[in-house]
Amino acid sequence: MRKRIAILFGGRSAEHEISVISARSVIDALDPERYEVVPIGVTKQGHWQLMPGGPPVLPPGSREALPEVTERSGPEVALDQEPGSQTLVAEDGSRTPIDVVFPVMHGPHGEDGSIQGFLEMAGVPYVGAGVLASAVGMDKAVQKVLFRAAGIPVIEHEVVHEREWEEDPEAVEARAAHLGYPLFAKPSTLGSSVGVTKVHETGELRGALEDAFRYGRKALLERSVEGGREIEVAVLGNDDPVASVAGEIVPRGHEFYSYEAKYLDQGGAELIIPAPIPAETLEEAQRLAVAGFLALDCAGLARVDFFLRQTGGLLVNEINTIPGFTQISMYPKLWEASGLSYPELIDRLVELALERHERERKRGTVI
Repeated sequence: MRKRIAILFGGRSAEHEISVISARSVIDALDPERYEVVPIGVTKQGHWQLMPGGPPVLPPGSREALPEVTERSGPEVALDQEPGSQTLVAEDGSRTPIDVVFPVMHGPHGEDGSIQGFLEMAGVPYVGAGVLASAVGMDKAVQKVLFRAAGIPVIEHEVVHEREWEEDPEAVEARAAHLGYPLFAKPSTLGSSVGVTKVHETGELRGALEDAFRYGRKALLERSVEGGREIEVAVLGNDDPVASVAGEIVPRGHEFYSYEAKYLDQGGAELIIPAPIPAETLEEAQRLAVAGFLALDCAGLARVDFFLRQTGGLLVNEINTIPGFTQISMYPKLWEASGLSYPELIDRLVELALERHERERKRGTVI
């Protein structure tokens, strides 16, 4: 029998539009003979809506208007609050049982453990990391603490709280000077390069931090790995995860892999798969990617991003527990280059979600 899979996308974060694009790709890749898709768009106000036609399609060549879930895109829907019922209830009272949820929601309120905790409470199987790994994976400052404790090398950085900046900006500037310029300022709990600024000198720091604080109370200052290469590795699995081949990102016409380079400029970056790196470097990147996945207690999937120094050493930049999932995103392309097609990858992720849920059900920790 076909499995009924609810694709959850959109949401309240600044990465709303990227989530919509990812969800469209996931839905298009699902085999209709194996899955019945229930698309659920979440507006920027937090309303859940059934969207039978799925998320809107990105306009060809668009540089401005990315698709989003708007109010009244469809009838409102909610998850039945009876634990274990695994049923969606529409505003007209109709009920739709589901087998598994695939949250394709990037950023806060989707990738940070919020929706994962809600689904745990409801006893619904879902794709991807659990509450703890999702929360830590979202917070770049906290994940670096755990990486260091696990012996995983990370970029030299400083964590700056908004209160610190407001009360003593000179002290923050001194800490930034210790890192050296150029450096990067970014929100601690966001992705897709939203709010990221490359700071070339002290005079640019204020504007960069104020931009980062638009998205949260905590920001990161990170030393720039000048001359370094951006390498990414995909991880797949639960208790025994495996790593893909590595890919390399080469920005074109942009100083770094910015939001515009990723999503608005079609020629903003070149993805090179497999990355032209020595075999021993690939082996070390795969080892560190799996180690990082396990250190955060991840499940299902994650993408681990590295900087490769000119001297050859690897530094972990961050881990993403719900990486971009468009047809041209690095995560699915890495697995395709490793021998797993996009549709097969989606199948495997659903299998891992149900496997994890069944194990927890037998243990009695979920309904």
